[in-house]
Amino acid sequence: MSNRIAVVTGAGSGVGSAAATALATDGWLVVLAGRRRTRLEALAAEHPDLLLDPIPTDVIDEASVRDLFDVTVARHGRVDLLFNNAGTGAPARELDEVPLEEWQAIVSVNLTGAFLCIREAFRVMRRQQPQGGRIINNGSISAHAPRPRSIAYTATKHAITGLTKSTALDGRLYDIACGQIDIGNAATDMTTATAEGVLQADGSLRAEPRMRVSDVARAVVYMAGLPLDSNVATLTVMATKMPYVGRG
Repeated sequence: MSNRIAVVTGAGSGVGSAAATALATDGWLVVLAGRRRTRLEALAAEHPDLLLDPIPTDVIDEASVRDLFDVTVARHGRVDLLFNNAGTGAPARELDEVPLEEWQAIVSVNLTGAFLCIREAFRVMRRQQPQGGRIINNGSISAHAPRPRSIAYTATKHAITGLTKSTALDGRLYDIACGQIDIGNAATDMTTATAEGVLQADGSLRAEPRMRVSDVARAVVYMAGLPLDSNVATLTVMATKMPYVGRG
């Protein structure tokens, strides 16, 4: 057993898997949560020297999320960290062509799923001894500024900021810290098109620089490692030359 137990959602790929292995390298026992058991087990098998515990979870299923935290406590005694990372995107569409089913699917994963994970982590952290823990929500650059034709994704990522602030406020009494990391152009499968050419606000298509996903993971490890009387409320980590700061 480790005395620091982390739960990482969306751990089967991208930012989630990078953060999970970085946390484990830093000495955390990391519960890998995600929908695809084979990906979680493959990640754990790739790093036999690290403490990685796969628990398949569907974040839009209330019972599945509760089981994730109950099983984690049963196996490891407590939860010290939730990296609330699971999320999904949608094809770029004109606003009046977004199907309701697509909107609801994005809201279910990015917003309701994030809430369910926060709620269950809060339940455990409030009642465990010693009390408290940390929740880090994966926002996005889109929590601040939208890309064209991304209304559902942008709306949910703005909503993550509300979840973060409310959780930080409600968690004060119980030593539960909550912060948000907003990531811009990490080099994962999700941003492959960004490197090839992506729609800009002026209507042009332009390739954008990306950053190493390992640098995002380092930022998560930093936030996670703070004592509970300190908190990073928001942290933006982005490719230096991405067209985010400025006009155009």
